[in-house]
Amino acid sequence: MRVRDHLCTISYFSGNIQRMTPERREKLLSVLGKRQANLTVVLEDVQDPHNVSAVMRTCDAVGIQDIYIITSKAPRRKNWGHRSSSSAKQWLTIHDFDNAADCFAALRKRYDKILTTHLAADAVSLYDIDFSGSVALVFGNEQNGVSDDARAMADGNFIIPQMGIIRSLNISVACAVSIYEAMRQKTIAGHYKQQSLPEEQYQSLLSEWGFRAEDLEAEN
Repeated sequence: MRVRDHLCTISYFSGNIQRMTPERREKLLSVLGKRQANLTVVLEDVQDPHNVSAVMRTCDAVGIQDIYIITSKAPRRKNWGHRSSSSAKQWLTIHDFDNAADCFAALRKRYDKILTTHLAADAVSLYDIDFSGSVALVFGNEQNGVSDDARAMADGNFIIPQMGIIRSLNISVACAVSIYEAMRQKTIAGHYKQQSLPEEQYQSLLSEWGFRAEDLEAEN
């Protein structure tokens, strides 16, 4: 069963657009123009809220707008570690689910390939993933990783090459390494030089972030 989708934004700007400085307006428009529609992160039963919020902060940094969170083993949290996220969650579209099947069904409507982080015989290196396409990356919880159900529904597995004795990374670190590789490839491919979000979502976010039609007309 799908729990809910919610768009977390700062309502301050909606009621106080007059207080937005030109510099702030330019920054928000620049950020929105670089949001990537064909890249997302999925977190399955991640237990530490600080890990979740750290992932949110990194997603915002590389231009990911949509994040999918599966919470099937514990009550869904309304708030994630505020200090770690530095309010990043307020600028992201977070899709909540209480099971992997419903989440994957939603992902299939938007992304061409779903890859889980799992050490398996068929796992590919992170650096062999083609991020010029439409990709969803799934990260599992701190103890058991991605569930068997999620792996069965995915298109494959990937690993982050490591040279040390301890062959694992904290989930927030693993996610950061992975999506920064995605950003590197996307930068080379020129994905950040043009609007990626669908027009309907782009316009909706403009409204949520506090822009009015007359403000945008003044830009042109």
